[in-house]
Amino acid sequence: MDHGARITLACLDLAGTSVADGGVVEKAFAEALATQGVVPGTGAYTGSMARVREARGQSKLAVFRKIFSDEDRARAANHAFEHAYDSVIDRIGLAPIPGAEAAMDKLADAGVRVCLMTGFGRSTLGRVIDTLGWWKRADLLICPDDAGGRGRPYPDMILTAALRLQVEDVRHIAVCGDTANDILSGHRAGASIVAGVLTGAHDRTRLDQAGATHVLESVTDLPDVIFRTTAAIPAPR
Repeated sequence: MDHGARITLACLDLAGTSVADGGVVEKAFAEALATQGVVPGTGAYTGSMARVREARGQSKLAVFRKIFSDEDRARAANHAFEHAYDSVIDRIGLAPIPGAEAAMDKLADAGVRVCLMTGFGRSTLGRVIDTLGWWKRADLLICPDDAGGRGRPYPDMILTAALRLQVEDVRHIAVCGDTANDILSGHRAGASIVAGVLTGAHDRTRLDQAGATHVLESVTDLPDVIFRTTAAIPAPR
């Protein structure tokens, strides 16, 4: 990394990174699969959930396309996933990862813009942000729909954020997520910091294997990494 380059954009994943998951995403996948006749206790279910766990961080529609060769079934399952996830939010709400809001505030106070990005569709992204009251928490919200439909592990969402926020150099970007696909997309986008967190889907070994520049206990450690390893100087926002 060029230590004279200042990180100006932090791209943070939502579920498992900034927002506590608690198994909700996997439960919504299971309910969505059931609508297509793929139920627990079957080989199809076991294989499908293995694919889900492997593909965590990717566009949810892309995951269902890997499971079902039929586009209509994939789209129906994706719709069921969104309904199931929204239903869980209605029943029990959502909570930030402890310290996530303070971490975003630290970044903002240092003049680092924050983009929250996700593999959810746009409607589910909106529901999450509504529930948390985060409409003013981030400078930008990005989902695969905003990047031509390609989510992780492609770099498109990060590069879309860079274009919209007029980042001068992709090396001025930090990426933080809880899956190997977050890490891969960060590297493909050219980000200098590509950090994994241990609050979500994938463990330290998986994140290391994916090439994480840092593996953090949680997103709360990210500001210190940015401030320690770059020339980021606190500045008014």
